[in-house]
Amino acid sequence: MHFDEILRHLGEFGTYQKRVFFLLCLPAITHGIRMCVTVFLQFVPKHRCAIPGYENDTYAVQSEYHQKLINETIPLARKGLGWLYDQCHLYDYTSSNHSRSTLSCSKWVYDQSVFLNTASSELNLVCDDALKTSHAQMIFMGGYFFGAFATGAFSDKFGRKISLYASIVLVLAGGLGLAWAQSFITFVIIRFINGIGTAGVFTTCFVLGVEIVGPSKRAWTGIVIEYFFAIGMVLYAGMGYFIRDWHYLEITASIPVVLFLGYWWLIPESPRWLINEGRTDEAEVIIRHAAKVNKVKLQDKIFIMETDDQNEDKTPKANIFQLFTHRVLAIRTIIIFFNWMVVSMVYFGLSLNSDNLGAGSLFLNFFLVGLVEFPAYTICILLLDRVGRKVLHTGSMIVGGVACVITIFTILYAGEENQWLTVLFAMLGKVGATMGFAIIYVFSSELFPTVVRQAGMGFSSSFARLGGMISPYVVDAGKIVGGDFGRALPMIVFGALSVGAGLLTLYLPETHNADLPESIEDGKRFGRYV
Repeated sequence: MHFDEILRHLGEFGTYQKRVFFLLCLPAITHGIRMCVTVFLQFVPKHRCAIPGYENDTYAVQSEYHQKLINETIPLARKGLGWLYDQCHLYDYTSSNHSRSTLSCSKWVYDQSVFLNTASSELNLVCDDALKTSHAQMIFMGGYFFGAFATGAFSDKFGRKISLYASIVLVLAGGLGLAWAQSFITFVIIRFINGIGTAGVFTTCFVLGVEIVGPSKRAWTGIVIEYFFAIGMVLYAGMGYFIRDWHYLEITASIPVVLFLGYWWLIPESPRWLINEGRTDEAEVIIRHAAKVNKVKLQDKIFIMETDDQNEDKTPKANIFQLFTHRVLAIRTIIIFFNWMVVSMVYFGLSLNSDNLGAGSLFLNFFLVGLVEFPAYTICILLLDRVGRKVLHTGSMIVGGVACVITIFTILYAGEENQWLTVLFAMLGKVGATMGFAIIYVFSSELFPTVVRQAGMGFSSSFARLGGMISPYVVDAGKIVGGDFGRALPMIVFGALSVGAGLLTLYLPETHNADLPESIEDGKRFGRYV
């Protein structure tokens, strides 16, 4: 009898599993916040060069005399169809040139109507250093990329529990430390550490949640935990609205992680991992405690048979590169990797682009970005086992992508009073990306043969991080282009890639209600004669 069969006797999702799973879902709230802190922390306010020699200069006009000084010092620059004060240059009165020449400035004043200060305004990540905001997000995603591998290997060797706890400590220390970062180098180093810890917390909670429930509940638990990610985004929108200083905002977002330090005494080690490591006595204690909570009686021989069978049942070894030794497997693997990259790029790109939609406040748009995830996950739960993975994923990616592309028409032709349509279509795009992200987790895990499933999911996650690294540069490309077309450009890129990824999914076989491939040979045959 395998461990999954023991779970069926124990209860695939009994009272004990429900309690532990709920506790494992709570850190996903922190994960939702950590993945999106850049929207507020690195928000770039309106700004202009500081007037040389004017000590109390502010972005807000103080008096008529102040307005006169601004007009005489700061040139105008075209912004869309209008004109604004140049953000990076001031007039050069030392030049002998009769025409007014300009020079770059090294000191700025910032609008404080949205935030009193942000990391971008404090570290002056503007003008020639504007791309540093994207670099910081890329470095965070690089930390996540590294953390997914490092904590996965650490977890497999030393256990899920200690990996989770170490990651919680990293997130707490990194979050609090970030609030005191005084330089860009310090800022990005701590962001990298945050990325490692954030990856460790979520992936370990995800794995633990899947390993303690029965086979019929795994897809369900894999999606339900995402609700808590969305809760984190919604809560962070509220935090940002009420706390306009980035130091206090970061501290407020980090302090609740202290509660998770108690998980050392609340979360058990994974019995499945303990059994695989030969630590059957420890696994038995946990399983029998679960049986007591679930009011189920287990015979001693059931567990003994599991350990004997576990030792005899040796899965054949394989490696990820064997997926590229056969044309069918190689094509499927590339399509899966591409979908992971695109869905991550679009998902995080739309979140980062919430301040560039042309309607509504930054906080309202970000709140909506988080809010639309709830119906997206609900649709997945209701339809995933009814219409299948392939149809639902393809449909969500294409519909979401088309919605993103449509925004070019609302941005360019709908007029100021109808820009709510841009927000509406952007939110539909986010629904599609959210559904795609949730489904690809389940779909790809079922497509990879058992012998390379974990490695395949690890490489898939790597491509997702690559997409996350690229997304801020796509958003910044729109800001560099400027104007209405600049606002539309990221949406066009995200939409076109999403539609392309959705169409490629049509080449993948359906996995719902199918016997999943175990070996590489099974993978070659899987879906070819259906």
